[in-house]
Amino acid sequence: MGKGGYIQWAIVLIMKPLIFTQKVDKKDPVLGFFHNWISALSEKFEKTSVICLEKGEHQLSPDIKIFSLGKEEGESRLKYIINFYKYIWQERKNYDAVFVHMNQEYILLGGFIWKILGKKIYFWRNHGSGNFMTRVAIALSTKVFCTSKQSFTAKFKKTIIMPVGVDTEIFRPVAGVIRKKYSICMVGRIAPLKHIDRALMAVNHLVVSGAQISLSIIGPIADKDLEYYKKLKNYITENNLSGYIFLENAVTQEKLPEIYSSYEICINLSEYGMFDKTILEAAACGTVPLVSNPSLANMPKEMCIQDNSIEGIASSIQRVFKITEQIDIQQKLKHLTEQHNLSTLINKLLIEIK
Repeated sequence: MGKGGYIQWAIVLIMKPLIFTQKVDKKDPVLGFFHNWISALSEKFEKTSVICLEKGEHQLSPDIKIFSLGKEEGESRLKYIINFYKYIWQERKNYDAVFVHMNQEYILLGGFIWKILGKKIYFWRNHGSGNFMTRVAIALSTKVFCTSKQSFTAKFKKTIIMPVGVDTEIFRPVAGVIRKKYSICMVGRIAPLKHIDRALMAVNHLVVSGAQISLSIIGPIADKDLEYYKKLKNYITENNLSGYIFLENAVTQEKLPEIYSSYEICINLSEYGMFDKTILEAAACGTVPLVSNPSLANMPKEMCIQDNSIEGIASSIQRVFKITEQIDIQQKLKHLTEQHNLSTLINKLLIEIK
């Protein structure tokens, strides 16, 4: 057994992490992927516990202890905080490290207690913006992880750039599914930071020029984004695009591979500093990603939109509709998806938290 093997074996024997996440629910269209992360991580550790804001459907090992702060029960914010402190204290002897996924609030609430108790804190945050409280959470953390060099957290010395963690056992081309010609999908939350309105305008530009095209927008809508959603619907109606642009309901993680396998292009116009995992999910399913934000290292330049004007986005779509361009990009993406699969991420996490 090599040195790396000994390290991982030792971690399996001694590590007992407490994992924090917003939601444990394999059916959730946005956060369902983290269910597989928990499952994969727990296989490497002696004992695993999870605290989440909300608990839904899951198929995790009975050995994994899951504590919910109570959102699914309609608890108040005060009760969330009471439950938080109750769980981290009553379980203090059952974990020796803390892994916080995305939500800095957990570190702000518990960081000083964990420091006193001698618990190491590992913080995963991948977002282009941050504030003073983000800096406090980073200061309290032992290490910070993100996937994008443009993330707010990437500039700190304790930060390590990580693989995205796409489960390629799930995300791969689905046999028998026909990929529609001149088809595009956008997958993920319907929100202003995704710049879906710009995709609509680019499609309108192509429709007016006589191009063949269809765009499906698939994802959930938060209450705070309902007004934005209404504006998208109004734009489609006002420009007679109902035969070209389709707003569809969110789907579970299990159904996403079939969705991706139905389209030629998956377009992503997320803001600078974010790296959306849907880009690599689509690539793993044989769909060509077209992105406006080249946040990922080694990303083929052919899948990047160089000109983010409406005309520039439209021109990039037309370019990638060419079959020769799609084949070239897909070949270059094979190695990239291998670098960012879930097993690669888990192995790197094990090394970093040893």
